[in-house]
Amino acid sequence: MIETRYLTKQYKDLIALDKLNLTIDRGDIYGFIGPNGAGKTTTIRILGTLLRPTSGQAFVCGYSVNGQAKHIRRKIGYVPDEFGTYEDMTVTEYLEFFAALYEIKGKERQRVIHDVLELTDLSYKRDAQVDSLSRGMRQRLALARVLLHDPDVLLLDEPASGLDPRARIEIRELLKELRTMGKTILISSHILSELKELCNKVGIIERGQLLFSGPVEEILAKARSHDVVQVKVREGTDRAVEALRAHDLVARADVIDGDVIEVQLQETAQDHSLVASFLHERGFRLLLVREQEIDLEDAFMKVTKGHVA
Repeated sequence: MIETRYLTKQYKDLIALDKLNLTIDRGDIYGFIGPNGAGKTTTIRILGTLLRPTSGQAFVCGYSVNGQAKHIRRKIGYVPDEFGTYEDMTVTEYLEFFAALYEIKGKERQRVIHDVLELTDLSYKRDAQVDSLSRGMRQRLALARVLLHDPDVLLLDEPASGLDPRARIEIRELLKELRTMGKTILISSHILSELKELCNKVGIIERGQLLFSGPVEEILAKARSHDVVQVKVREGTDRAVEALRAHDLVARADVIDGDVIEVQLQETAQDHSLVASFLHERGFRLLLVREQEIDLEDAFMKVTKGHVA
């Protein structure tokens, strides 16, 4: 659905995008991660045909951003990081205005507006003034707007920025629903903890270069450079630590949180199951065995430092 080939954007001496190669398949929710100024918004604006690339190619739904912008705009819905100002308009008037731009007319317009209001849970606000809405409701209205013409691809630039926790959850659930409807979604965000459960793929970009692109599970596996497992024994914690430290495949064993033992294995260890087996064979009764969780924030920090790239 989305493909870039050596996509480059340069402003005089500043290279905002540096030969970006990116592929997003139909039905993906793709999380685009990077620090401020990394090139996320530049990429989204090029895909949305709002910026021209300096060189390279970008395709959306099979159409090139170089010369086929009109076709792409029929296929996409773009939500920028700022809503914009629409004073003295009700929610319904706002949607009718944009429906008219998409040449949706008559009873079809009324049906479509009704449907997107239902989908975004804004039906009860249809007569409210747009400038009276909370930020969370404005973001839902922005999504309702881009769904009017039933686009195949959604380009969302920081849609949860500045929202309170409840509003973020509502936006997240809405995006999940849109995925079940077959939409392909590219979403940039700084809220990495939410992208893990929302996205099936992520891309990490820094200084205009794509450092990683692929399934969430893959980046988490790469970020976990060593197996770390936490165990708890019924009794003899200190003796268990001493025994583990003497094991050839254990790099480190320390007590944390009072009586939980954190064990880091050597790179040559096949998996962490050896810890439980080793302790069991020496007569220790296990109360807890769990692998240390790695989240997207850990992965992001390691990738952007060049540990994984």
